[in-house]
Amino acid sequence: MKKITIAIDGYSSCGKSTMAKDLAREIGYVYVDSGAMYRTVTLYALDNHIIQQDGHIDEERLRQEMKNIEISFQFNPERGRPDTYLNGVRVEDRIRTLEVSNHVSPIAALGFVREEMVRQQQRMGQEGGIIMDGRDIGTTVFPQAELKIFVTASAEIRAQRRYDELTAKGEACDMQEILHNVEERDYIDTHRDISPLRQAPDALVLDNSHMTIEEQKQWLLREYERATL
Repeated sequence: MKKITIAIDGYSSCGKSTMAKDLAREIGYVYVDSGAMYRTVTLYALDNHIIQQDGHIDEERLRQEMKNIEISFQFNPERGRPDTYLNGVRVEDRIRTLEVSNHVSPIAALGFVREEMVRQQQRMGQEGGIIMDGRDIGTTVFPQAELKIFVTASAEIRAQRRYDELTAKGEACDMQEILHNVEERDYIDTHRDISPLRQAPDALVLDNSHMTIEEQKQWLLREYERATL
């Protein structure tokens, strides 16, 4: 069976990463979480005070620092999934906090950040047999991908999923704040000048608002099998 490139795009908190990781494990493909890469840049900017307390980004300093940001993924056998590393240090848990979520969209909208991340992503996917999820994978990173999926769900359902994820980790959070964050990220992601979130013309739409994880899994496997015939 030929190895293809699978691009999964969609709104925040749709479960793209989970479904992409599960599919990669099921079919033996390499998984790359492009969203984690932008979250990692955001974490670096927060740690190094490139993002100020008022949210202002020192863009010139971040541009200069991009050469010092090396992002990689290493498979975690205990979790059965890859973890994200920043300059050799595991940051998987830190990049999933609400603080990072609140700042990632403006960072991801910067042209020089996206240019560097796309370069790294395209290098990772040169050989095929890869699944990547994000906002612009099927439109910018891999426009020739053999299988493109666009994932959506209502903002309220996505906010509830995010709330459940954070509270399960023991984080104190507010449902209305999370819903506001989801809606704000949607607006920024779809209105940015560079590589805005949009459905590729040849992408298949998956609305998982009322689907179980098992139903999603079976749907993805069917589409993968069709794409590799």
